[in-house]
Amino acid sequence: MPSTESRPRLLVLLGPTAVGKTELSIRLAERFDMEIVSADSRLLYRGLDIGTAKPSLEQRARVPHHLIDVADPDETWSLALFQEAAHTAIVEIAARHRTPLLVGGTGQYLRAILEGWSPPELPPRPGLRAALEAWTEEIGPQGLHARLARLDPTAAANIDARNLRRTIRALEVNLSTGRRFSAQRGRGQSRYQVLQIGLIRPRLELYQRIDQRNQNMLDAGWLDEIRALLEKGYSPGLPSLSAIGYQQLTRHLQGELTLDEALLLIKRSTRAFVRRQANWFKPDDPAIHWFELGEEKVFGQIEKLAEDFLSASSKKR
Repeated sequence: MPSTESRPRLLVLLGPTAVGKTELSIRLAERFDMEIVSADSRLLYRGLDIGTAKPSLEQRARVPHHLIDVADPDETWSLALFQEAAHTAIVEIAARHRTPLLVGGTGQYLRAILEGWSPPELPPRPGLRAALEAWTEEIGPQGLHARLARLDPTAAANIDARNLRRTIRALEVNLSTGRRFSAQRGRGQSRYQVLQIGLIRPRLELYQRIDQRNQNMLDAGWLDEIRALLEKGYSPGLPSLSAIGYQQLTRHLQGELTLDEALLLIKRSTRAFVRRQANWFKPDDPAIHWFELGEEKVFGQIEKLAEDFLSASSKKR
């Protein structure tokens, strides 16, 4: 492992969905000649644009972005694959004498990069997976998640009960190795000099922003986007299409829910997701510099902190 001074600099912008990460990341990247590396599990997929609040083509033309639109909806990206791609992007950006800016709200992805996780390498066990899937048919996703909670409460707390793929994966690791999935992250030493900037807003304000963004997405053609994906033959059961909003609006298009019912479920799911995001990054974490967005002066404070970090890092080199 290289000495701290010789490691690439990495600025990290994190926070819950709809807090304002995209706008600030563009501002910082243009101000300090950065390239953005996405740490959002949904932005990986082509065709999921509106409902994931993906940076626009205009924004991506202004600032280079990495790990956006790198997979089709029916491709599966593991945590290990994301790590490899993210590390490659970060190193290549640093080699161009620019600073990588890691941006996202997927806590597992961010932690894996920042803490040098080594995800467990477990060869596929089709028989076990088939048995778990059959078990799910009997007891449902919530029942399977409850079984995981008994075996590994920490893993269950960080996995949405509706995310069947991750629940099954955690159970696979537990049952195959006899060790808790949550204990097998293999935390190591960070490869980078890191500055973490966390963004927050008052919870009520954040919920209002989420509700307005959902309406803006619908106005921008979110339903048409989902129709197009389904018409291309992508299954609603794909992990990519289990994203909040896509799942509920697909049920609406299939006649299972009214639009109002779907929107109510989206609202509830998004608020629960915000609470889970908060479990990954705590307000009292001394490694994170937290800022409550709202007044313009906050942006100046963030820019000053970033400038000091980049200047100090440059002097060490």
